[in-house]
Amino acid sequence: MRLATTAVAGGCALLLAAATLSGCGLTSGSPLVDDVRPGSVGQGRPLEGAKLTVTSKQFTEQIILGQMMGLAFKAAGAEVLDRTNIQGSIGAREAVKSGAADGMYEYTGTAWITYLGHTTPIVDPYRQWVAVRDEDRRNGITWLPPAPLDNTYALAANPANAKKYRLRTLSDVARLTKTDPGAATLCVESEFAVRDDGLPGLQKKYGFTIPPGNIKKMDSGIVYTQVSKGTACTLGEVFTTDGRIPELNLTVLEDNKHFFPNYNAAPEINTDAFRKHPEIADVLDPISKRLTTRVAQQLNAKVDVGGEDPHDVALDWLVQEGFIKEG
Repeated sequence: MRLATTAVAGGCALLLAAATLSGCGLTSGSPLVDDVRPGSVGQGRPLEGAKLTVTSKQFTEQIILGQMMGLAFKAAGAEVLDRTNIQGSIGAREAVKSGAADGMYEYTGTAWITYLGHTTPIVDPYRQWVAVRDEDRRNGITWLPPAPLDNTYALAANPANAKKYRLRTLSDVARLTKTDPGAATLCVESEFAVRDDGLPGLQKKYGFTIPPGNIKKMDSGIVYTQVSKGTACTLGEVFTTDGRIPELNLTVLEDNKHFFPNYNAAPEINTDAFRKHPEIADVLDPISKRLTTRVAQQLNAKVDVGGEDPHDVALDWLVQEGFIKEG
């Protein structure tokens, strides 16, 4: 859901026109050369003869999803150009909008708030997707059905602090700021501290204020380690699909007043490309349906914790699930 602020393991960085994608073994605009064929998707190779470009933002989950899209297209018969790992959400979005890329996985909440300019999220995830789909048509973008995967913001604590301070929901955080303000310490990224869908809006919605001295700003990866230790901060900003949540056994607090928007991942496809190749929907829909928040946590952990390559993680999962075959 977030703007592209989290670096992928290994420090891969790519601008759309950059020459080399360091550490991932790819170059900008590299063709996918994997020897893959249809499994349960792509039967009959409906994209035979198509030339499609896939893109993504510059963080682990996005790169994995972009690789999945490209591999599925390849198995269905297309020639695929890989332009994943673009720095910045706007860059990836504009690539699809302009036709420089044909598709990517994007988040409904990001589109609704960041691209379409709304301030109030829609609580029901399906209605949120429908609203984005309908409004974004005017921008030449076609949204395909969303995945259950919801990469939204959350606050988390380690199990000891969650138990000690009786933290189960975000309303419990509001209670803690009043009953034991010294214990209400928070580690966050700088962006979360100022975004309307971050800390300022959260405090307004739940009616609490954390003193500035109790808020520590740091890089995302450090937030997770500090929350796990539980000494520098009782609470930390996390992303719900991050693989470090189960790895560090963090307790994610329930957003019981539904403040944070839904950030369901869904394929956004350049409308001209979709008109030429409507078979794209049949290729991607079964894959999207299988992508849950838990699956995303597991796949992200393989990269962020296990140090695996995002391309390999995407390929292995698609083969394991029977969507495509190798060789």
